[in-house]
Amino acid sequence: MSSSVWKFSRTQGTKEGESFAAITKTADTTQSDPDFAGLIVRCAPKGKVDVLVALIRPFPPRSHPQVTIAASNGGTLTVEASMAAAGAAVLLPDEVSAFASGKWQTTPSLAVTVKESDGEIKGVVSLTGLREAYNSLVANCGQ
Repeated sequence: MSSSVWKFSRTQGTKEGESFAAITKTADTTQSDPDFAGLIVRCAPKGKVDVLVALIRPFPPRSHPQVTIAASNGGTLTVEASMAAAGAAVLLPDEVSAFASGKWQTTPSLAVTVKESDGEIKGVVSLTGLREAYNSLVANCGQ
């Protein structure tokens, strides 16, 4: 199954020579809405790591959707998020990044619900291989 692989990518930043490393995992299409693309974990400035939910159908750029994340091995978190990438990605708050570096590495999958005034988008993402992918991401962050 191709959805079990975290894809490593590097995108150019706005400044000369600036680039951002990221790992992405596509949604489990059998358990997700067609508008739910997957999860993105990327390097952010000052050594931070951002976690984003990738969507096919963008939300308005100024919206602040409610995102509920339920780990398959227990524990649910609801946060207010903001939009990134012209509304096609939902940027989760910093507190969520700590889960990607810790708890989620032993969690089989996440169920994610993104609620906005005009509806909600649900998806499931397998976290298999996150520990290795996260470690290689962090090793590439400062480059």
